[in-house]
Amino acid sequence: MKRLLLLAILTAAAHAQTTPFPQPINTERTPGGPMPAEAAAQMKMPPGFRCTAFAAEPDVQQPIAMTTDARGRLWVAECYVYDRDTFNNPNIRDRIVILEDPDNDGRFDKRTVFWDGAERLSSIEIGTGGVWALCLPNLVFIPDANGDDVPDAAPEVVLDGFDFQHAAHTVANGLRWGPDGWLYGRQGILGTSHLGKPGTPDAERIAMNVGIWRFHPQRRKFEVVAQGTTNPWGMDWDAKGEAFFINTVIGHLWHVIPGAHYRRMFGDDPNPRIYELIEQHADHVHWATGEAWADIRKGVTDATSAAGGGHAHSGLMIYQGGQWPAEWAGKLLTVNFHGRRMNVERLERTGSGFTGRAEPDAFFSPDAWFRGIDIIAAPDGGVFVSDWSDAGECHDNDGVHRTSGRIFKITHGQPGPRTTGDLAQLSGAQLAALQLNPNDWLTRQSRRVLAARAEKKSDLADAVGELRRIVAEDKDTVHRLRALWGLHVAQRSDLELLASLLADGDEAVRAWAVRLLEDQSHADAASAARFARVLAEQLPTFAEKEPSALVRLALASLVNELPAAQRAPLAAALLTHAEDDGDHNLPLVLWAGVEPLAGTPGVAFEKLIAEARLARVQRFGARRLTEEIESAPARLDAVLAGLVENSPLASRKAVLDGIADGLIGRRKVAKPASWDRVSAALAKDATEPLRSRLRDLSAAFGDGRALDEIRVVALNKNADLRLRRVALKTLIEARPPWLREVCEPMLHERDLSADAASGLALSDDPAVAAVLLAEWPKLYGSERPAVIAALVSRPAWAALALDAIAGGPLKRDDLSVLLARQIHGYNDDALNKKLAAVWGEVTALNAAEKAAALAQWKARLNPDALAKADQKQGRVLFTSICGACHQLNGQGGAIGPDLTGSDRGNLDYLLGNILDPSAVVADAYRQTTLTLKDGRVFVGVIRTRNAQTLTLQTVTETTTVPLTEIAAEKTSALSLMPEGLLDALGEENARHLLAFLMNKNLPAAPADGK
Repeated sequence: MKRLLLLAILTAAAHAQTTPFPQPINTERTPGGPMPAEAAAQMKMPPGFRCTAFAAEPDVQQPIAMTTDARGRLWVAECYVYDRDTFNNPNIRDRIVILEDPDNDGRFDKRTVFWDGAERLSSIEIGTGGVWALCLPNLVFIPDANGDDVPDAAPEVVLDGFDFQHAAHTVANGLRWGPDGWLYGRQGILGTSHLGKPGTPDAERIAMNVGIWRFHPQRRKFEVVAQGTTNPWGMDWDAKGEAFFINTVIGHLWHVIPGAHYRRMFGDDPNPRIYELIEQHADHVHWATGEAWADIRKGVTDATSAAGGGHAHSGLMIYQGGQWPAEWAGKLLTVNFHGRRMNVERLERTGSGFTGRAEPDAFFSPDAWFRGIDIIAAPDGGVFVSDWSDAGECHDNDGVHRTSGRIFKITHGQPGPRTTGDLAQLSGAQLAALQLNPNDWLTRQSRRVLAARAEKKSDLADAVGELRRIVAEDKDTVHRLRALWGLHVAQRSDLELLASLLADGDEAVRAWAVRLLEDQSHADAASAARFARVLAEQLPTFAEKEPSALVRLALASLVNELPAAQRAPLAAALLTHAEDDGDHNLPLVLWAGVEPLAGTPGVAFEKLIAEARLARVQRFGARRLTEEIESAPARLDAVLAGLVENSPLASRKAVLDGIADGLIGRRKVAKPASWDRVSAALAKDATEPLRSRLRDLSAAFGDGRALDEIRVVALNKNADLRLRRVALKTLIEARPPWLREVCEPMLHERDLSADAASGLALSDDPAVAAVLLAEWPKLYGSERPAVIAALVSRPAWAALALDAIAGGPLKRDDLSVLLARQIHGYNDDALNKKLAAVWGEVTALNAAEKAAALAQWKARLNPDALAKADQKQGRVLFTSICGACHQLNGQGGAIGPDLTGSDRGNLDYLLGNILDPSAVVADAYRQTTLTLKDGRVFVGVIRTRNAQTLTLQTVTETTTVPLTEIAAEKTSALSLMPEGLLDALGEENARHLLAFLMNKNLPAAPADGK
């Protein structure tokens, strides 16, 4: 397959030289917006600003990404296949065009097609003698050493494996040069890429789902920088080299922290031992969260407009051009996709990182077709903004308008002629001097020229001398950092200089010294040896004494970069900073670097955790060790022993809480050897919460006295309901022989019935099923799903439940389609006959039957029929049938995909997914059936798994079971959502439900919840 993909891109390159570029075809038939010059003139901006239509169709179309070169020219990536239905269409190609504006009047004068053989082109960048392009599934390098705008050879595939088949609109994108000389990129959440150099075996490839990555152009090395979020589509660095990226839905602004694991829109982090994720780095969002996030497609409400225009952002830059008024310096700008404007953020230092504060929005477009995609700096200090120019957006199914596209240029006032021409013609000293220029475009491009000259082994002595002088003598931190980056990308930095900068008086310089030390260590063997000495002799003491949280965060990221065997001394020093425990980033980044040490030979991980003073890291460490308590009990004992002497209350609580976290779902855990002594010592001066935790853990370790105390709490009707529920769950986990005696009376108590039923279900006595059925008429409605799930969890009990449907007290509608399918899955002929008689057949349709069913239901649910539906009744049906698994407008379960943003206004889309739910199902939503050794059966989706337990999300609960108790596990290609849902509902109810789902103006539930 990999060879075929490589052949395809080479064939496309050759094909492009001999065949005309395919004429783009529009499938979107809506008339276009205003003419480009008119759209520019209508742009609403602060006083003094000017907007010009730099380029527009037909000269530029589908502008998915932009960059500039050392001659000040604009390069545009045109992507004509950005539509999931045309990704593999051989009759559509993409291309790269160059636009020049030599008189700098804000309108291009010359257009050149650089390459028209691209396929699935999402991004470009210029540097080191050619063009870098993401042509999915590949990152390619197109050489143009002489700069004549004609490729010197076919594209070289330097990295492959980017997923585009599943990624849809969240493909890899966003090539940008970092200050450190790495080429950075981004990837969205819908696809999982497996990346490596061409020919890399599958087992050696690096898997990546969503986040930020980077590629080193000389070493040809790929790294995952940070993981998480939804769909990053914009990234930039501030004046001191801190990177930020923009995102959609779950938070728009994120600080790029190497080693970070951010919150994800759905799914779990690839590492199951990353127990907590970093939230966004802004104190606000740009949409009215009381609204459904997908309703933005119907238009921007006043409330969302006031908040910023919507949740979707595409393109980000931090203004550093010097051409706009001074108050704009350092402001973060991002294109708000639906709000047709630029949001403005103020970045403030907070702890180890930054918080984005909202500033007034600016630069509004009244053009209904404006679809801002990218925003970058222009050579003269202005700003380029690309406009996809279409009536739809990435989720729409109404077609693509491929023959439109605009590039706008925003300046303050009338800019004059450019003062610099081709930077590649400047001397090394002149390039170094540009690091002092207020226009950051010049400083960045000059460093790219230095990097290109270093690649050619050119003489850089004049540049290096001036750059070193700036680092040593200049009083401006930004100037010094630029010079330091210039030395690094020119391959003229050294470990001696960087090590000396650890003592610098400026935190930003120290942070970058830390970052570049490790990077420079890969230059040669001597650098590697020098770095090893700095790491062993200097960095631990430096970390322990470092007063800046920003620098400590850089050190925590460094821990993630190091080989596991070298991490402990630096990590131990950072773990002494108790003041960092409440920091937004530090504990979580540090834990990501420390966690692998638990399995690293020769590293005293337990000593590291016991002596740490970051409570969150201690909690995670205790949980990590508890997960392996059976195989290595002495390791947890070592941590417990350290608690008794000189440990603060926060550490004691953290370790005990971590042990409790690690014991979830575990049975018959052997008591640590030191537990009696440690628990007695800790109980002497413990607070009540700590004493309660000690009792819970003693119960988990089989202490009968603790279980008796917990039993008293569970049965005490005068005790707090929450405490009683916790006590009951603790007893269920412990499974004492008298558990049934506790659960049976609690079955009669409202808000405890469901938990009591799960405890009773541990017994295989058929009399328990009779007890549950007898209680059924008295149960509160919200507790019934859990009770009937318990009733069908065993084949023998399921037979009694079916009898109860036939003769009472159960009704047919009490048994959901999913539970009926579970019963059918027992493959018991007698049981299936009984199921068919009292409930109905559970059958799977073939392709022809599904097509026929679709036609039949479409005819039944015609517009006239839907218009007569009772949508309030549809809401009730959604809540009872769909809401356990699916969220809609923020309400419902999270087992299946969120329906809010789906194309649910489209009847074909809804019917296709309901009638054939397994046609396209993500791995995260595949149905798994667990059969336990005690005879119970659970059906759901797997949430997490470790070496000891598996956590399954069912329709009624999240259950964690030890792997040793699983008799059989079967994951099918089926969705958890069953077929036959509409047939089970009947035509009238189906009409109510579909009408409700299709009406995006009706909330999932009214404000009063009724």
